[in-house]
Amino acid sequence: MISLRQHAISIAAIFLALAIGVVLGSGLLSNGMLSGLRDDKAGLQNQIEDLNTQNNRLGEQLNSADSFDAAVADRIVRDSLAQRSVIVVTTPDANPGDVEGINRLIGLAGGTVTGRVSLTKSFVDSVNGDQLRTMVTNIIPAGVQLRTGAVDQGSLAGDLLGSVLLLNPQTAQPQTTPQERVLALDTLRGGGFIEFDGNVAPAQLAVVLTGGGDPDSVGGNRGAVIARFAGAMDGRGAGAVLAGPPSAAEGSGPIAVARADAALSAVLATVDNIDREAGRITVPLALQEQLGGVSGRYGTGPGAVSVTVGAKPL
Repeated sequence: MISLRQHAISIAAIFLALAIGVVLGSGLLSNGMLSGLRDDKAGLQNQIEDLNTQNNRLGEQLNSADSFDAAVADRIVRDSLAQRSVIVVTTPDANPGDVEGINRLIGLAGGTVTGRVSLTKSFVDSVNGDQLRTMVTNIIPAGVQLRTGAVDQGSLAGDLLGSVLLLNPQTAQPQTTPQERVLALDTLRGGGFIEFDGNVAPAQLAVVLTGGGDPDSVGGNRGAVIARFAGAMDGRGAGAVLAGPPSAAEGSGPIAVARADAALSAVLATVDNIDREAGRITVPLALQEQLGGVSGRYGTGPGAVSVTVGAKPL
């Protein structure tokens, strides 16, 4: 008969054996696991180095393409906007370098920039929609009737600014008096919705230049406000182009919203690679198309039909 003492010793021996087995097994497992992890780390490091090399090579190719495009830009766009005038409107997140590039290309194309109007964060934030709409309806110039479909803040403000900043597409004459234009611009600036420097004269065409998104913006429909603003301006003049970087054509970005709206995309031209020289060259060419009643979706982002004017479809 097994005594209680013998039984306790047997159980202790079993647990001791299990403990020794666990220790020995874990040691072997740890060595194998560590060796495997080292191999995985080395493999991943090699992949990272290969991807960095590939990325650097692609970056060099893009820079070379930009240099070539810049060298031939004058020949490509020359006289495409001869004796044409353009007003440039920027959103709060527009890149200053892109603004400078657009001004340069319009000049190379023979066009004249008559002024720049900057939309503020308050303008594109839906929280201020009621205040902006009220202000717009109180400064409508005599003889100007805003479109009945322009009820949201972007469309309403675009319709008003289009009437004071763009020439009549049929007569190429101002649609308001200088006093009415100054009143509208000063009132919107006083309300914190726009900024501008110096004299802003009306133009035949408009470029609405947007950025990649404002991280401080809390307005959920910012993209829709900008897209509808650009579309409303387009309807008041001889044409307009909404231009921005690739991110503006993604998600709820302004270009993405414009391209997803059949009515907007039918009349408003869009360019989604303004951060590259090819996109900047496309802007004056797209404005020239607008004079003929043609709208295109250009660039390399979602919804683009071709890289530039006259290029084969993507």
